[in-house]
Amino acid sequence: MEKILKLGIPKGSLQNATINLFKRSGWKINIEGRSYFPDINDDTIECALCRAQEMSINVESGVIDAGLTGLDWIAEHESDVHVVADLIYSKVSARPARWVIAVANDSSIKTLEDLAGKTISTELVKFTKRFFRDRNIDVNVKFSWGATEAKIVSGLADAIVEITETESTIRAHNLRVIHEVMETNTQLIANKTAWENPAKREKIEQIAMLLQAALVADKLVGIKMNVPENKIARIVSLLPSLNAPTIATLYQSDWFSVESIIDTGLVRDLIPKLLKEGAEGIIEYSLNKVL
Repeated sequence: MEKILKLGIPKGSLQNATINLFKRSGWKINIEGRSYFPDINDDTIECALCRAQEMSINVESGVIDAGLTGLDWIAEHESDVHVVADLIYSKVSARPARWVIAVANDSSIKTLEDLAGKTISTELVKFTKRFFRDRNIDVNVKFSWGATEAKIVSGLADAIVEITETESTIRAHNLRVIHEVMETNTQLIANKTAWENPAKREKIEQIAMLLQAALVADKLVGIKMNVPENKIARIVSLLPSLNAPTIATLYQSDWFSVESIIDTGLVRDLIPKLLKEGAEGIIEYSLNKVL
């Protein structure tokens, strides 16, 4: 079958999370050794590994038709691409990451203005320069190849602009955040010419729909139980659901089967309440996709 789409998979910290997300969406991506062209169980897609930092450049140029990268790297390069979908997932948590400005705990720097004339280390160089230029604050921005938090500890920088989800690494290096410069999450982006191609666009939209469905399902679970007739009203009143719960009579019985889809964060407290109110045979099950 003819290949329709060249798809960029982010190499690095998001690689495993991305492959797992595609797996839940129905695509199995297999990376063997050091190959930059993984196999995928879809004859219409050709995969290519690409660093997230470079993805938007390659998508804009048309080397890759579509790919996944952070909003931060699109902003860094001011890439002219079509953003197809927000995909909030990561290796740590299911929430957007933040780029923050951090300084040493004992630093006298408290505000952005205090950074005038100071040296800032970051991987997000272009964006950081624009950020301070727009505020008429003159700073010296240096590119960091990694271990950015250590630049302050070693005296190579007065401050850093670094990405964080939990701030645990920042705190571990005895640093404190003084300002948030950007919130970022993963984006599915497409080359604008590819987006205008009907066959490529249909494939990209299919990928976006199923990836988003898998992310929604990751936050939900199904729950099923048996409930006696005299308890049904009370049990149903306890159940949050996407719509109304599904209720079916059990064969030759005055019991009902009740099924609902609920938020994973509610299950822990809900199940004891359901048991207390008379539900029996409670089953909780995971979901692959919710559309």
